[in-house]
Amino acid sequence: MLSKADALNENAVFYGNPDRFAEELEEYRRVTPADISRVAEQYLTDKLLVMSIVPGKKPASQNITGEENKPTSTPGKKAENKNLTVNLPKPGPDPRFSLPKIEKQKLSNGLEVWMVRKPELPLVSMNMVFKTGATSDPIDRAGLALLTADLLDNGTKTRSAVDIANQIQSLGANLLTAASWDDSRVSAFTLSKNLDKVLDIFADVITNPVFPESELETIRRRLLIGFLQRKDNPNLISDIAYNSLLYGKNHPYGKPINGYENTIRAITRDDIQRFYSTYYRPNNAVLIAVGDIDKKTLIPKLEKVFSEWKPAEIPKESVPANAQFDKPGIYIVDRPGAAQSVISIGHIGVTRNNPDYIPLIVMNSILGGQFSSRVNMNLREDKGYTYGARTSWSFRRGPGPFAASADVQTAVTKEAVVEFLKELNGIRGSIPITKQELEYNKQSIIRRYPQGFETINQIANQLSSLFIYDLPDSYFNEFIQKVNAVTIEDVNRVAQKYIQPEKMAILIVGDRKVIEPELRKIEGWGQKITYLDPEGNPIKVE
Repeated sequence: MLSKADALNENAVFYGNPDRFAEELEEYRRVTPADISRVAEQYLTDKLLVMSIVPGKKPASQNITGEENKPTSTPGKKAENKNLTVNLPKPGPDPRFSLPKIEKQKLSNGLEVWMVRKPELPLVSMNMVFKTGATSDPIDRAGLALLTADLLDNGTKTRSAVDIANQIQSLGANLLTAASWDDSRVSAFTLSKNLDKVLDIFADVITNPVFPESELETIRRRLLIGFLQRKDNPNLISDIAYNSLLYGKNHPYGKPINGYENTIRAITRDDIQRFYSTYYRPNNAVLIAVGDIDKKTLIPKLEKVFSEWKPAEIPKESVPANAQFDKPGIYIVDRPGAAQSVISIGHIGVTRNNPDYIPLIVMNSILGGQFSSRVNMNLREDKGYTYGARTSWSFRRGPGPFAASADVQTAVTKEAVVEFLKELNGIRGSIPITKQELEYNKQSIIRRYPQGFETINQIANQLSSLFIYDLPDSYFNEFIQKVNAVTIEDVNRVAQKYIQPEKMAILIVGDRKVIEPELRKIEGWGQKITYLDPEGNPIKVE
């Protein structure tokens, strides 16, 4: 909806015609090979500029008068405020939301198929979701789920990586692969008239990947280059060190999804083939199809393209529940000369299936889940320490991390930590939640909720959570009602129960020599400082 509004607005402002997108589409259709040759000759010439930037001493400043930077036009007439609405209109009733019925059928090989018919546009979105992700990586092969997913569309028994890319592109379709903590997936998006052709490629990628050694090395090199860049990104360093600190290196959540340099170097094609053969099975997956589809015609097509895909026994695995962070204190990853400090404060949180999930997201909205939240109003709007402060719960199959975080000016690192601690303690009772806060945040959640279901891709992605976390089909249709039912007693209870300041890690990535003396002044925390390397390992410093 927002992108449609932007397109209408842009066309109205620049062309005086909100409907110009139809004309623009026709302009694309009229482009000929001769047009492409003509503009290539006109613009892709040998009149090139090559700029080399060599680090060195700062050159002496030049005597610039500023004459060349004077405006070449006179300022326009100042707009007059006429007929402006002074009073904002009152909000309307809560939005009505109802997800179309999910039709379900199981194929002969055990594959669950979920279908939602949305025929308004000639488009189809498909998600093949596997209930296996990075939590199934062996500890010494961190990144295996990601590498497996990345390689799926890089070659099959009958198509090369280039063939797959060219065929998908020629059909105006998209084909994507991904892996997260709790799932791996293959997604396709296409015009309904091209569904048969795209479905053939989609099924081929899922059932016949060959994981070419050359493509594996290409992706491996890309990841290793990314690790070099990661070392210069304080936010990524913070994420990796924070998770390692809370969970330890022997817990699935204690390592990054894309692994480490040594684990990525260690992964072999045999490892990938074994992971694929173990988990990429029809009885470990659901196919979600949304859009201009018909069950009577779709099911026979699916039976045909997946007929050779066989089920197998899937290892019964669960996320270890034994992660217990028992060393609260301040932890510093040193970045000498850093202009900012990256702060993460928190502890191990809760699972996605926690019965208090909805009261928790309401409480988090008040605390740090949106712009007008307590921590952002304090650290950004009141104190000016940061461009944005936030709190978040990573809801997963196992207990994910809770974190309050911000990038702040180095000089106010201690002050920012103190304000975070004040807000984290305040939400537990010393700064009571008001009825106004509760209602405002409930309405914020409720009114933006339907935006997550505007497109068929969004619907397909939302439905995947029902499968991954074993949620009931009625979950989405009951969500608004359940948010409305949250009371002040509920948010006070979950704040008291789940925010635990005495168990918190305070991780700071910043200039140790500048920030440590001030951090040692924080009452109750200043004498508990530990130093970490960028991967979260304890180190000694002089």
